[in-house]
Amino acid sequence: MTAPTSCPDNILCMSIFKQTINNRLRSFGYAFSGIIAFLKSEPNGRVHAVVTPLVIAAGLYVRLSLVEWCVLVLVIGLVWITEMLNTAVEKTMDHLSPERHESVKFVKDVAAGAVLISAVVAVAAGLIILCQRCW
Repeated sequence: MTAPTSCPDNILCMSIFKQTINNRLRSFGYAFSGIIAFLKSEPNGRVHAVVTPLVIAAGLYVRLSLVEWCVLVLVIGLVWITEMLNTAVEKTMDHLSPERHESVKFVKDVAAGAVLISAVVAVAAGLIILCQRCW
C-alpha cells in the first residue's frame, strides 16, 4: 500500500508524518551506532577522536577566521569520512574473501591510500592555517 500524495484525512496525515519522523530517528540511531562501532573497533578512529578536539582547541586559541574554520572543518571531516569508508571497505572485503586474494589486496590498498591522501591534505592545511599564526 502506497501513501497518498495528498492527505484529505488529517488523521492519516498525522500517521504518515509520525512514521516519517520515526524512520528518520531510526536512521540517526543506525548512524550513531556505526560511529560508536567504528570508534570501538578501530585504533585510528580513536586517534582521530583525540586529535580532532586538540585541533579545534588550537583553532579557538589562535582565533581562526571564518574561512580558516571552514577549511579546517572540511579537512577534518574528509579524514573522518575516508577513514570510516576505508574501514567499511576492509570489513566487507574480509567478509567476502577471508583468504588472501590479489584483487582484494588491491581494493584495500586503494582505500587505505585514500585515507593517507586525506590525512596528508588535512595535516598540510592544519599546519598552513595554524602555523602562520605562530610567526
